Amino acid sequence: MVGYMITWTGYGTWLQGDKRGYVKDGDIIEGNEGLHKANTTRLKNPPTKLNGEHRKIVREAIISKGEKIGERIFAIAVCSNHVHIVAERTSDSIEQVVSTGKSWRAEFDTSKTMRIEPVSPQVHPEGN
Repeated sequence: MVGYMITWTGYGTWLQGDKRGYVKDGDIIEGNEGLHKANTTRLKNPPTKLNGEHRKIVREAIISKGEKIGERIFAIAVCSNHVHIVAERTSDSIEQVVSTGKSWRAEFDTSKTMRIEPVSPQVHPEGN
């Protein structure tokens, strides 16, 4: 296996119940309009949508953090509502890798420029 592809969505942009389907506990579940509506009403802030400047900030922050902790990032795509990272496989468990990625949220949240809240990480091991 070469590495991991980790994807997470921006706050409020792909909630449980979404008509596109969603992942829960590793299972892909069909959309549910009632559940989606209930989750939408629970949002404390508007969904996060990144503009071009914000995408650049997030990309640079992820690359910088990866360098600081010695995580080799092969590829990164920061979109308006989600992020994809292909990172080198480590001896850490996939749960530890995801936990590390989620912990980066605190650094993004304290940014004076913007607020980022990645949620619902979906992890897909890549390779053979």
